[in-house]
Amino acid sequence: MTTSPNQRLWLGLSRVLYSPWLHPLNDADAWERLRVWMNPMWSRRDYPARVLDIIDETPDTRSFVLKPTARWPGHRAGQHVVVEVEINGRRVHRSFSLSSAPTPDRRLRITVKRQPGARVSGWLHEHVRIGDVLRLSAPTGRFAPAEGAAPLLLLSAGSGITPLMAIVEDLHRRGDPRAIVFIHCCRTPADFIFADRLRVLAAEWPNFELRVHYSASAGRFDVRQLSDLLHCQTLVCGPRALTQNVEALFLAAGVKDQVRSESYSGRVLPHGDATQDSFGVHCSVTEQVFTARGDTSLLEAAEAAGLKPAHGCRIGICKTCQCTKRSGTALNLRTGEISSEPNELIQLCISVARSPLELAL
Repeated sequence: MTTSPNQRLWLGLSRVLYSPWLHPLNDADAWERLRVWMNPMWSRRDYPARVLDIIDETPDTRSFVLKPTARWPGHRAGQHVVVEVEINGRRVHRSFSLSSAPTPDRRLRITVKRQPGARVSGWLHEHVRIGDVLRLSAPTGRFAPAEGAAPLLLLSAGSGITPLMAIVEDLHRRGDPRAIVFIHCCRTPADFIFADRLRVLAAEWPNFELRVHYSASAGRFDVRQLSDLLHCQTLVCGPRALTQNVEALFLAAGVKDQVRSESYSGRVLPHGDATQDSFGVHCSVTEQVFTARGDTSLLEAAEAAGLKPAHGCRIGICKTCQCTKRSGTALNLRTGEISSEPNELIQLCISVARSPLELAL
């Protein structure tokens, strides 16, 4: 195959531009490190955001108000981002919902509940100050109500309130006319995140009803209390047990399409895909073997067996837990795709076993 003079010229220039003799001038990674060293807000690899304010929502929950650079692509209510921080010289990633609706001034808010033993939430609470810069991924996620006139039920527990708060703010800003019931579950009134803001909305917004369930005094929330709300389009966010129980309730009523859920541990297994069959998993690098049930993510199964795979967001965003599946069949919970070919990459946090597996762990 012949090349044109222009192609030959470009090939020659490329050899010069990418020559090792010009390193690090032709090294994009080196330039990125230099930009970040000079000013963290100059990063071109991710979306840096400066901390404008820190708000104590509850004794163990803080909101961080952020101002991203002009490169920020914008977000939709209900989406989340992966936050990257450096702890003891190691980059760590965690996913947090954006708890604020889109605004003209493009400010963002993440609301972080400090979890016992959790490195990133504890680090954010202890070390981040106003003026610091956090590194964010692009926003992602489709957790949002569909358009239409059907009444809306929002159900959250604990820090699961964060994406729903953004959705409520967005619906209120747009003057959405639907009847909205918001049910939040927490231990005590002191644990009620965004309590003041939601009570103001309930007082001022005629079609918005707020109900709060305090488990310390009323016991665990019983999803059968939702029986008169099964006609509502429903969004639920909270611990996995809650989302599973709600989905089972709607499935039994024949209206499973009415509910969308997100859990702390990522997407819940669709009821029809769950299996309690157990499969052996062989780690080809360490020669360790563990057992994984078909209704438990491979990451959770490995951790239960005492292994410590690298992981980040735990919901399939950051890919820190990605590894090579040497053999066997696994199901991706986010996409529903089956991986049966050898030597395919899978993400442990969103994959479950469907046969004995060999993983490069």
